[in-house]
Amino acid sequence: PTSGHRFYPDFLVRMEDGIVLAVEYKGGDRFDAPEQVEKRRVGALWALRSEGRCAFAMPRNRDFDAIDAALAEA
Repeated sequence: PTSGHRFYPDFLVRMEDGIVLAVEYKGGDRFDAPEQVEKRRVGALWALRSEGRCAFAMPRNRDFDAIDAALAEA
């Protein structure tokens, strides 16, 4: 959850190697809004505390390389 409500990412994917990937896509006009910054922080903390079992990505404006980067960090 975030400070204002529950957070449901747009996509949850179990990768072939078992990693769970959460993706929250944002358009560039909303990416830096306080609510979205909080979602990125929550997602990053979730991934960090998963001990490599989970990854979180918030690509914007079709920057899908952010997903590859998140998976590389897991």
